[in-house]
Amino acid sequence: MDMLLDLTLRWAHFIAGIIWVGHNYSSVVQRPSWQPLRAEELSDDRSPRFQALLNREHGFFRWASVVTWSAGLLMLWRQGWLSDALALQGSLAPIGVGMYIGTLMMLNVWLVLWPHQKKVLGLVPASIDERLRCSRITHLSSRTNTMLSIPLLFFMATGSHGGLL
Repeated sequence: MDMLLDLTLRWAHFIAGIIWVGHNYSSVVQRPSWQPLRAEELSDDRSPRFQALLNREHGFFRWASVVTWSAGLLMLWRQGWLSDALALQGSLAPIGVGMYIGTLMMLNVWLVLWPHQKKVLGLVPASIDERLRCSRITHLSSRTNTMLSIPLLFFMATGSHGGLL
């Protein structure tokens, strides 16, 4: 049963990580440069661009960040590695650095990106000017996570496959 739980955690961490990071990379590919929304696009909830934003699945990537982070912590804890990874000690230092980067990325999603995205999408009342300002913040927050995912993946691979730099 322990082996099944370990396998489930590993796959949950892996698949949720692909969904989470993949969402950021697909955003970069689909929209390589930021194009600001226009006030007309936000004032008319039926505009094609606004509907495209609204219909994009926001829940998957947000909750994938929680699943990825939680499964990763639980795997480290079950192996007895969590304290050494947190303290950046020995061979677990790279995984610890990756864990800190992942924590920062998850907090960015939940504390920066999502509160502003709710305003852009009209899920939280905000003026048109505020919604336009928030669209830029969500773009920058998403790009920050995309850039942070590069060292995150590096440190995960380094920690898993031995050798530091």
